[in-house]
Amino acid sequence: MKHFKRVLITGAAGALGKVLRAGLADIAETLRLTDRMELGSAAANEELQVCDLADLESVLAATKDVEAIVHLGGVARENTFNNILNSNIVGSYNVYEAARKNGVKRIIFASSNHAIGFYDRTETIDSNVMHRPDSLYGLSKAFGEDLARYYFDKFGIESVCIRIGSCFPEPMDRRMLATWQSYDDFVQMVSKSLIAARVGFTVIYGMSDNCESFWDNTKASVIGYRPKDTADVFREKMFAATPTPDPFAPAIVYHGGGFAADGHFEDQ
Repeated sequence: MKHFKRVLITGAAGALGKVLRAGLADIAETLRLTDRMELGSAAANEELQVCDLADLESVLAATKDVEAIVHLGGVARENTFNNILNSNIVGSYNVYEAARKNGVKRIIFASSNHAIGFYDRTETIDSNVMHRPDSLYGLSKAFGEDLARYYFDKFGIESVCIRIGSCFPEPMDRRMLATWQSYDDFVQMVSKSLIAARVGFTVIYGMSDNCESFWDNTKASVIGYRPKDTADVFREKMFAATPTPDPFAPAIVYHGGGFAADGHFEDQ
C-alpha cells in the first residue's frame, strides 16, 4: 500500500540504507534516495540524488516535496571529531532545518545504543534515561536525539529516534544476543514509525524479541511494533563458537560493548 507520495532516505548507499531501499519500496509512490556514494541505477519508483549532508543547500534540494524522511546518513561508527562533526552533527542539523523550511512533518532518525553505551549491563533501562554516550559517535547520536526533541517542541516536527542495537543478518558475538535486530524487524520498525497516526517525539530501541536484553522497549508499542525474530535461535551456535569472556572487561560491563572499552579514537 502506498502511504506517501514521496519519502526521502538519506544514507541510502549504506548497509541499512540498502535494506530499507528494498524493504520500503512499496510505502511511497516515489522513494528519493541520497548519499555521497554511488547508488547504482534507479528503479522505476526511485529518484537518486548525490547529497553531502554538511551542505545545507544540497539538503534543502533533497528534502523538497517529500512528506517524510528516514535519516540514516552520516559516519556509521567511531571516527575523528572533525568527521563526526560534519557528517553527524552538522548533517543532522541540516536535515532538520531543511525539513522545517520545506514543511516536512516527520523524521525517522537512526540513533544508536551508543548514545547510552556507558550504562552497566546489570541495569535494564528504558528510553527516558539520561544520555551516557560511549564515544564521539555516541555523542553525535545523543545530539541528534536532542535536536529531534527541540524541533518537535518548537516547530512540531514529529520524530521517532531508533536507538539501533546490532542490525545484521545474524548476531556476530555474545553481546549481540541481547542487542540484535533482524533486517525484517528493522524494516517493520521504520515502516510502523512512518505510518503511525501520531508519534510526537519518541525514542525506541532497535531490537528483536531477544530473551536477553539491556533495554525496556515498551515505548515501541506507540508505533505498533511487534518483532517477529529473535537472537535466541543463534544462542547455542554463538556459545559454541566463542570463549567465555571476562565478566569484568569493559566491553562486557557496559551496554556499548567495544565502543565503551576503546580509547579516544584520535590518540596515537
